[in-house]
Amino acid sequence: MASALGTLMVDAFAMRYYNKLELSKAARVAEGDEEARRWRSGALLASSSDLVRHRVISQVLEVGIVVHSVIIGISLGASESPCTIKPLVAALSFHQFFEGMGLGGCIVQAKFKSKAIAIMALFFSLTTPLGIAIGIVISSTYNENSPTALIVEGVFNSASAGILIYMALVDLLAADFMAPKMQNSGKLQILANVSLFLGAGLMSLLAKWA
Repeated sequence: MASALGTLMVDAFAMRYYNKLELSKAARVAEGDEEARRWRSGALLASSSDLVRHRVISQVLEVGIVVHSVIIGISLGASESPCTIKPLVAALSFHQFFEGMGLGGCIVQAKFKSKAIAIMALFFSLTTPLGIAIGIVISSTYNENSPTALIVEGVFNSASAGILIYMALVDLLAADFMAPKMQNSGKLQILANVSLFLGAGLMSLLAKWA
């Protein structure tokens, strides 16, 4: 809960910061007659509002996924039992696949420059292997059942869970479920809700092995 509330605060402050940047850009619109200047300024603000929102969403979502991926990687790297590693790898593969799809869609909508896209994709790709490497290094001294390890893992997992739940419900699902196309079709709403609960159930099932 604290993590979700913290994400809300970060989300709000980030939107305020980026909106101020866009306002300053709009104020520097190329000179022309007053009517044309006002029209161009208004058009710039309208088109940039959604873009700013998508950029904030993708950046906050990346933070949550990165934290989560490192913790999962450490757990996998520190595991010594093949009976634990094999199902964990399978669960992790499905998990990272769908997280990558969600993050990739957000990055595409945000229309970042090629350099920023490459950096974000690189971070997502390397965080789990980095966590695995850390887990392997500390495996000789790491006791996953020790109070300290359980507390640290619990704090990081709960923090990433709060971020991801907030982003999924407020920024991703809400936008789709409140869209006019969804609101005007009862059949589509039912199908979307059934798919949502089915997907959530299947992902929860992966926790049995993860």
